[in-house]
Amino acid sequence: MKQNFLEDNIFIENEKVKLIPFNSKDALKLNKIIFDDSIWQYMGMYLRNQNDFENYILDTLEFQRKNYYAFLIIDKQTNEFAGSTRLGNINFNSEKLEIGWTWFGKKYHGTGLNHATKFELLKFCFEYIGLRRVQFSTDLENIASQKAILKLGAKQEGVFRNNYIDSEGKSKDDVYYSIISDDWKNIKKQYFAEFIFKNDE
Repeated sequence: MKQNFLEDNIFIENEKVKLIPFNSKDALKLNKIIFDDSIWQYMGMYLRNQNDFENYILDTLEFQRKNYYAFLIIDKQTNEFAGSTRLGNINFNSEKLEIGWTWFGKKYHGTGLNHATKFELLKFCFEYIGLRRVQFSTDLENIASQKAILKLGAKQEGVFRNNYIDSEGKSKDDVYYSIISDDWKNIKKQYFAEFIFKNDE
């Protein structure tokens, strides 16, 4: 297993999407899409003004390459910044991490960018880092996210009740899912064939 990936400048892409390390200069370009409550409804917080936005960037950069690795997501069709995602909850001893904290501007919902992004991250986790487990979690009320995770081939494992308290003081339940290394080869062929044939052969 490659344990020093947090030190790398990670750039990964396919025909639909490009992921680059989260950085302050490029993150500023998210201001065109980030102020939308529907994005943050299930994220445990809301970004509603410039101060919220600046704090989001500062908070993300504070623990970048320490507690997690955050990416900016670029839509290659438009060359626009479409959102952000992270590799977090990293446990080197157990060779696992969580893909999450993902959000896209509303105009990019339903475009296939999420599926393309998750494929590249999963391939990176299993084939480059050499992990044994990748997990996902989402709010119990976030049905759209749950459906999207299942479309990755992930297995639902259970509900964590009162898993966290959001910025408004509400206790929130999360649903957890996983993909393990033993499953990845078949999942890759079954759920991501469009990317395999074009990029991996």
